[in-house]
Amino acid sequence: MVNAGTKNAGNRLSLLEPGQLVRHPGQPDWGLGQVQSNIGGRITVNFEHAGKVVIDGIQVTLMIEWLPQP
Repeated sequence: MVNAGTKNAGNRLSLLEPGQLVRHPGQPDWGLGQVQSNIGGRITVNFEHAGKVVIDGIQVTLMIEWLPQP
């Protein structure tokens, strides 16, 4: 059985696709990160100052960085 919180998290996680830019809200010193993959809520991100990190998307809500269009 899936509870509402898990269902909503799943919807949020499906938004993250390879190439998107994100920030980790609890680790601002990691800088900007680029999503490499998102498989089953395990999100691999390559951060400017922390390198490649695998994040449990259920535990951490990554912030999508929307860059202005030229």
